[in-house]
Amino acid sequence: MDDAPPPPAPGTNQTGMRARNERLVLTLIRRQGPLAKSEITRLTGLSAQSVSVIMRALEAEGLLTREAPQRGRVGQPSVPMALAPRGALFFGLRIGRRAVEMVLIDFLGTCLARRSARHAAPDVDAVLRFAHESLAAISADLPEAEHARIAGLGIALPDRVWDWPEAADGAATRLRDWAERDIAAELGAALPFPVTLHNDANAACGAELTFGRHRDARDFLHIHMGFYIGGGIVLDGRLYTGARGLAGALGSMPVRDGAGQMRQLIALASLSGLERALWEAGLDGSALWETPEGWALPAPLAEAWLARAAPAIAQAIRAAVAVLDLPLVILDGWMPADLRGALVARVRAALAAPGDDGLLRGLEMPELREGSIGPQGRALGAASGPLRARFMTG
Repeated sequence: MDDAPPPPAPGTNQTGMRARNERLVLTLIRRQGPLAKSEITRLTGLSAQSVSVIMRALEAEGLLTREAPQRGRVGQPSVPMALAPRGALFFGLRIGRRAVEMVLIDFLGTCLARRSARHAAPDVDAVLRFAHESLAAISADLPEAEHARIAGLGIALPDRVWDWPEAADGAATRLRDWAERDIAAELGAALPFPVTLHNDANAACGAELTFGRHRDARDFLHIHMGFYIGGGIVLDGRLYTGARGLAGALGSMPVRDGAGQMRQLIALASLSGLERALWEAGLDGSALWETPEGWALPAPLAEAWLARAAPAIAQAIRAAVAVLDLPLVILDGWMPADLRGALVARVRAALAAPGDDGLLRGLEMPELREGSIGPQGRALGAASGPLRARFMTG
């Protein structure tokens, strides 16, 4: 079975195997819902005794909780075990080009607290101050006993944020500092729990993988619409980030615009283009970053953006499918649900259109779905990083 543990590697000790099997059990329950010991034994191939030991240990640690016994079968009633919501807590720091955000989530991915601030461009020192102040304020509201349950801080940051200084509104020097600073190390030096750094689009993909409703999906491309468009890849139920952490860098993919000129996808299908169009129309482009809901977009402006973005995204999907044969694409992001729905419909139509001169011959187009996480994908994804590292197999 896909989730069964592999044979021990040479030199693997019993403690390491038990820790991995504990993560396997927690992963199964996260993906399938509450499970009884007998079901976990069947799904994992572990012995009934091993499963009993693991379940007792996880329950004692406060990570699992017993649900009501299920009766009606011969023998003793089975007792499903579920994830304990307050079994572990995780901070997530999203550093965006127009805002910074800190969240605290529980073991199920429920957001318990959130703080945010807007900026014209991310400044390292300002972000560090915001992070420390937010961590202190949110932690102060927790019961003292739950401080020990904070299992990590994940940071979501655009890769090579300094490579797009045009997004900084005249504050390009603030972006250059990111090339010389290690914010994860600087924060980690002052915190009692692990700090990890993630690409922001990969983080959004990780949120869908960890908390999303598409539980049947084992292989997919995730597209996140933010200030710049980005992507993430899941293979065999695991987030695949590549040898240098750049897998799924969809925004950098060359595509053709309406005039047939080659441009990066980021220039044609990002919300930055919508912001720019609003400013050029004499409207407040910064309003996009105040809330992801209820945007007052003039219909011609929204139509122009959709007409430009959807065919470009479809081109990028075709290229990705040609390499990885992905059966599913999930599109989500910082935008109202109606705009996301309209974009998905346009991209789906573009994927279904026949290619010119047989250019699509041999390609099988994937299913396209709307994401289930929404605008909080990058922040929740940042927090899901330490959760997966410590409590999941993938």
